[in-house]
Amino acid sequence: MGTKYYLTDVDTEEKSIYCHHDLMGELLIPEHYHEKSQFLYTEGGVVYVRTEGHTYFLPARHFMWIPAGVHHSIHPSSENVMMRNLYFPVESKEPAFYAQEGIYPVNDLILNLLLYTKKWNGNLQKGSKNFTIALALKILLADTATENLPLSLPMAKDKRLAKVVEYINKNLEKNLLFADISARFGFSTRTLHRLFIKDLGMSFIRFFTISRMLRAIELLTEKQLPVSEIALAVGYNSLPTFSNTFYKLLGVRPTEYANGKNILGE
Repeated sequence: MGTKYYLTDVDTEEKSIYCHHDLMGELLIPEHYHEKSQFLYTEGGVVYVRTEGHTYFLPARHFMWIPAGVHHSIHPSSENVMMRNLYFPVESKEPAFYAQEGIYPVNDLILNLLLYTKKWNGNLQKGSKNFTIALALKILLADTATENLPLSLPMAKDKRLAKVVEYINKNLEKNLLFADISARFGFSTRTLHRLFIKDLGMSFIRFFTISRMLRAIELLTEKQLPVSEIALAVGYNSLPTFSNTFYKLLGVRPTEYANGKNILGE
């Protein structure tokens, strides 16, 4: 097997914008980094992006910005996942947006530009028409991106907390009570709360809620269950409560997300 493009070709030409469109089939891109920043857009499933401290969940019809120099691996949820990648050289005095990892919904303008790039591949040379269009896309990201969506979970470094996190992820459909979990793993509620804040930077209830919503995204993408059953599968007996919680995280209702249109296969 030859050396993968992301290890060799992306940074070959310092000033170029590199384009690679993986239409489907790759299930693992192992840990690596680039001297260029990466725009990653996906459809057809969830893509998990692991950096040194976080696991990001990139849902269909969203993009992730990965700054230059960030070590990361990419794990599509299935062979049906389609990805589009653009790698941009770092410019001096860039807006702060480009120095931060983040996940954002795409708007129609970005989608139309992505459609235009359908046949591109490899290095786009500075001064060429395609380079100019790609650069415009990059500029529009910072100008049009809304709130950086909290679609990531930190990885537990404390071995005791890692066991708690594993238990939570295996029981998302249950009404887990913090006091019960504390007792199960031999903590006082005060000690476990402090451990969550210190190690994960968030409370138990926030971690539990985000974990549930990320699982809901996976189930919605699979399109095997109605929204009402997905709500139950992630522990919500009330469909309105589930819908409102999902909306606060993604900015769309679960039904809207499930019915979203894919453009890469067109």
